[in-house]
Amino acid sequence: MNGTSHVYDVVVLGAGPTGENLADRTSAAGLTSVIVENELLGGECSFWACEPSKALLRPVLARADARRIPGLRRAAEGPLDVPAVLAHRDKMSAYWKDDDQVDWLRSVSVDLVRGHGRLDGPRQVVVDTADGGALRLTARHAVGVCTGTVTAFPDLPGLEQARPWTNRDATSSRHVPDRLVVVGGGVVAVEMATAWQALGSQVTMLVRGTKGLLNRMEPFAGEMVADALRAAGVDLRFGTSVTGVARQDGTESPVDVQLADGESLVADEILFATGRSPHTADIGLETVGLTPGDWLTVDDSYRVTDVADGWLYGVGDVNHRALMTHQGKYQARIAGAVIGARAKGEPLDDGRWGAHASTADSAAVPQVVFTEPEVASVGLTTRDAERAGLRVDVVDYDIGRVAGAAQYADGYRGKARVLIDADRGTVVGVTFVGPGTQELLYSATVVVASEVRVDRLWHAVPAFPTISEIWLRILETYRDGVRTAT
Repeated sequence: MNGTSHVYDVVVLGAGPTGENLADRTSAAGLTSVIVENELLGGECSFWACEPSKALLRPVLARADARRIPGLRRAAEGPLDVPAVLAHRDKMSAYWKDDDQVDWLRSVSVDLVRGHGRLDGPRQVVVDTADGGALRLTARHAVGVCTGTVTAFPDLPGLEQARPWTNRDATSSRHVPDRLVVVGGGVVAVEMATAWQALGSQVTMLVRGTKGLLNRMEPFAGEMVADALRAAGVDLRFGTSVTGVARQDGTESPVDVQLADGESLVADEILFATGRSPHTADIGLETVGLTPGDWLTVDDSYRVTDVADGWLYGVGDVNHRALMTHQGKYQARIAGAVIGARAKGEPLDDGRWGAHASTADSAAVPQVVFTEPEVASVGLTTRDAERAGLRVDVVDYDIGRVAGAAQYADGYRGKARVLIDADRGTVVGVTFVGPGTQELLYSATVVVASEVRVDRLWHAVPAFPTISEIWLRILETYRDGVRTAT
């Protein structure tokens, strides 16, 4: 790219999965598009989150399954081959090189500018490039902010000097710490505790609250995961706050962790998995009347509502609707089509563009927690339903009673909960906990997103003997009146 100023139809800040999909869709709509990225194309998911974390966890879950299968139990009793697991993690993270992503971007006719991009007034983006120069990009139609999130650290004395792990360190570490402290009780915390305990660390989890793990999900999910972590050897502590951390000079020195009750712990590494903040502090929001570091408020087409003329879009994690890769990609597909339609003056209400995302972004958001046991959920929890004043029937079932579960593993332990709108007869929430339940989630998502009536679900016949027969057992239980209204 020559010169210091270029004009495109669409400029995208951030080349994670959301930004890549947005640029792809606007290019497919016939608009000239450019994407700006300061790190690796593919972003957090490809290199420091989804891909490497699941590569670490897959051997852990496979071994757990094998230990419950006659004929494999003895073969699976030994420790994991740590170098092989880490090598697999490196492969799944493309060795932290984005050559394939660059080739793909070129194949969909999207330009790439490497450097730190920031807004500089309406439809203007300035990029500080790696060679020390500055490049100005002007957008004819839209700028998409797809910069994602960063770790939200608590305000603790000594934290910066202690060099704590973030999710990036936890998924890319080339060594197994003997002692690992994990602060937090959410998805990142439980997944990384699961992985590193299995790889040989002695993990201590410190959870500030007392309501359990995964507290945005059904309580039984967190309880079952907690039981499994304890059984694996994790020291799990609730109602525990960290008041300070300290590490002596040198990267190999231990970390001293001070707790609110006066106790102190010593660890080799400490991971803070205490939440995420929007990566918007340094992208020039103030030049368009927004507050740096804030989440972006958007409408159902992902257009930022507080910016005049409708040219700025906040897509993916930055809008705080659903902080998951698949949801960001979904939003990008909608926003890309909408931007294309608006640029051409085409209507948005003809059903082609899916411009209204409220259902998929609030009522049918799927999530999997890759712990042992797995947790898969979509839609509302019982707590959500109560807060919304929705009258639902709660139907629970022991997944271990299904023939497919008995085939899957000896002593299968799992639980299903389905919430049925008592007035409309539709499923509004599903939670599965148990080995192999991640593959049940798409069917649940279709049921919730499509607002399928329960009387129609009788005609969706699950194959025997599979775990998916849980759907039939849930329906039978509901028909027989074994449920609790809330």
